[in-house]
Amino acid sequence: MRLWDLIEKTVVGMGYELVDLEHGAHGLVRVYIDVIADDAEDGRITVEDCEKVSHQLSHLLTVENAQYERLEVSSPGLDRPLKKISDYARFAGQEAVVKLRMPMPGAANRKSFQGILHAPEGDKLKLEFEGKDGPAMLEFTLADVDKARLVPKVDFRSRKA
Repeated sequence: MRLWDLIEKTVVGMGYELVDLEHGAHGLVRVYIDVIADDAEDGRITVEDCEKVSHQLSHLLTVENAQYERLEVSSPGLDRPLKKISDYARFAGQEAVVKLRMPMPGAANRKSFQGILHAPEGDKLKLEFEGKDGPAMLEFTLADVDKARLVPKVDFRSRKA
């Protein structure tokens, strides 16, 4: 079984979503986890969540004799990557930056777009962006995407009234 599959099975079994997995230099394995959309109480990954998953994955990697030197478990951050169609469905209505592998002929041959995600329709993904002549809709598939991330929304106002 591939490392991704082993880690995903373990992470999902613990009640989290595996967002991404990176192999870094010097044997680094970096795992990004998130709350499962339906189970989200406050929608955030805590240090305790990362610690719990890290402990479990350390045991898994040892038992499976996986080649690694260091394991890091983290939340995906405010600029969460969008990797699966379910990510686009979950975050429909939010702002994202989408970078395509190839320029889109119908959109002034651009590769990079920032706009509002719309709910997927089958395997078609949609992003509403501001074009030269006003609002425009970009339709693309997951195979067209090089990178996609949410645009962080940060409120610096005090919580006090």
